Amino acid sequence: MKITDLVVTPTHLRFLNRRFSRTVGRGGVTDRKAEGDGATPRGTHRIVGILYRPDRLKRPADWALPIRPGDLWSDDVTDPDYNLMVKKPHKYRAETLRRADPMYDVIILTDWNWPYSVKGRGSAIFMHQWRGKGRPTAGCVGVSRADLLWIAPRIRYATRLVIQ
Repeated sequence: MKITDLVVTPTHLRFLNRRFSRTVGRGGVTDRKAEGDGATPRGTHRIVGILYRPDRLKRPADWALPIRPGDLWSDDVTDPDYNLMVKKPHKYRAETLRRADPMYDVIILTDWNWPYSVKGRGSAIFMHQWRGKGRPTAGCVGVSRADLLWIAPRIRYATRLVIQ
């Protein structure tokens, strides 16, 4: 592991010699991720993008892309676009990225089961704002808003999310 990796340990997240409180999925950390299990997949995942809400905050990194009205993330295993960003209207089940709450104001995207997904292996493993310390996610990694806004602009091409 490198200093530039986001390392999720059993107790915290480490990045650039700093420690952050973090939360993981309600199903814990797993080696056998499946769609809907609420678990966070163990392993080394590349960071492949950042999405942000331009109506709520300034661009957190020069390569971050805006979340627009109608942006969704497909989590329906019957969808040909499973585990990809899609737009409304969309006839398959998908998660709304432009949420009323601030949880997805910044989304750090990983390459979990992407871009060539295996149906049912799990979708949308993001790093995003948590609901609160100790409150689990649906499988993503959550951190506080302040920590997320500190981390996002410091991510580089080689940064990985390493979940132990």
